[in-house]
Amino acid sequence: MVPSIALALSGGAARGIAHVGVLRALTENDIPIDAIAGTSAGALVGGAFSSGMPLDEIEAIGRSLRWRDIGRMTMSRLGVQTNERLEQYLLERLPKKRFEEFPIPLAVVATDLQTGKPVVMREKGDVPFAIRASCAIPGWYVPVIDVNGRQLVDGGLVANIPAQVARGFDVDLVIAVDVNAEGARFLSATSVIGVVLQSMIMVQKTASLHQLQQADCVIRPRVGHIRWDEMTRADELISAGYKAGLESIPEIRHVIETALKPTPRWYQFGRKRSSQRFIEKIPIQD
Repeated sequence: MVPSIALALSGGAARGIAHVGVLRALTENDIPIDAIAGTSAGALVGGAFSSGMPLDEIEAIGRSLRWRDIGRMTMSRLGVQTNERLEQYLLERLPKKRFEEFPIPLAVVATDLQTGKPVVMREKGDVPFAIRASCAIPGWYVPVIDVNGRQLVDGGLVANIPAQVARGFDVDLVIAVDVNAEGARFLSATSVIGVVLQSMIMVQKTASLHQLQQADCVIRPRVGHIRWDEMTRADELISAGYKAGLESIPEIRHVIETALKPTPRWYQFGRKRSSQRFIEKIPIQD
């Protein structure tokens, strides 16, 4: 018997292309993927994989995708651009379009701009819409309005590494992929902008600690030297993700072997209750 495994794919803009390499490393080594939770770029890559799209095709999209495929200028006071192009892009390419049709269960995390609470979209509904909402970087892209009238923006504000959402699939193990683990090695704190950005990165790292504690294994592609807007460096990102995935295989196999051993019932009960409390607070998007 093999334990059930869910992936938690982090946000990270262009760096999210590294998730493609990680997925290839896992599948080549027969690591089962029973569910995926994704935030922002992680939702984009995870959504494509969960829909049944072949990895070769996902990799080709990663290499060809450009910012102009995602957004266009708008006159709105709520953002510089609208990212409705991303929704159309996915509608034209995903082999499946609705959560209930996906061969691998998917959860997509966005943020309710008014309440600051996470909104997890799963089980039913339109996946391209959900991914678009999860990728709506506040201040740059106009918030996406759902059927309940909520303004949805980037899920990275509340769960950049959605390990606890992944745990909500009631799986045995969660593998998280954090493409921001190295921070921004291309920056130096020798200017006002550098200081502000490094401070923001530290805040995000601190906010992600709780999520990481919900994972049984964390894969950390070494992409700290690549900026979040550098989509043209897809080859480097995919290669870094693949390398990090391969390096993590021994640890993942160890975690799987450990999971096959009997564990105290109190531990299993406590961990499931922890993730369930989180999921119960999250509205589900129809």
